[in-house]
Amino acid sequence: MEQLNVYVEKIGTMVIDFAPKLGLALVVLWAGFKIVNKLAAIVGKALEKAGISDNIRPFLTSILGISLKVLIIFSVAGIIGIETASFVAVLAAAGFAIGLSLQGSLSNFAAGIIILIFKPYKVGDWIEVQEKFGKVEEIQIFNTTIVTPGSKTLIIPNGQVVESIVTNYSKKGFIRMELQVTMPYAENFPQVKQIILDALKTIPKILQDPEPEVGIETYESHSIILAVRPYVSPDDFWEVRFQTYEKIKTAFHDHNIKVAYSEGVEMGSIGK
Repeated sequence: MEQLNVYVEKIGTMVIDFAPKLGLALVVLWAGFKIVNKLAAIVGKALEKAGISDNIRPFLTSILGISLKVLIIFSVAGIIGIETASFVAVLAAAGFAIGLSLQGSLSNFAAGIIILIFKPYKVGDWIEVQEKFGKVEEIQIFNTTIVTPGSKTLIIPNGQVVESIVTNYSKKGFIRMELQVTMPYAENFPQVKQIILDALKTIPKILQDPEPEVGIETYESHSIILAVRPYVSPDDFWEVRFQTYEKIKTAFHDHNIKVAYSEGVEMGSIGK
């Protein structure tokens, strides 16, 4: 019983000695992380004012935040009483083990650097990767975030992006739409072609350089398939797509171009 009392007394003494250190360590950890987050936000705004690219800012602020938080953890370890050298050795061993288990994350990190250096796309570009199409919203250390036309947010690991074929629809500043229009054999092609071109000119967001293209695509049993290829800014694609449908339909009606019920205007996809 006497020995038990000695143990209890020792434990009580250790708790009394350790409690203030633990409390201070928790306060430093909490306050430090809060300060780092605010500092990262301030640095991000400063980089924006300095004209730093949207592609690089999140990357730099993420690295800054992670680095400062690691330093805070070292400080907390010192407050608790853990020797820095021992702590570094433990972290190194843990880092090695974690590194082996997170090889994919490390490859994503390396891929993120490659993306920032070679710039296959930037924030605001419309891209297609792994059959996923959307607008680049953010390029992070480990992943790229894109938003689809249906407002779905897709987070794609950078490693998968680098290893895939990336189609950048914004690289040239314009893309070609692919539309199909059916025309009866009885109609005069040059006249119909001009009607379509005139209809396209009424849509302000269709580019005139390069000029829209209209030509015969193929022949079917009861109609001729025309290819209609206007050029637009990637940001205007979906708006212009519906306007083009409406304008061609209205133009056909105004010029009394008769088509069978099984014929009409069919909309295609983005030109490859």
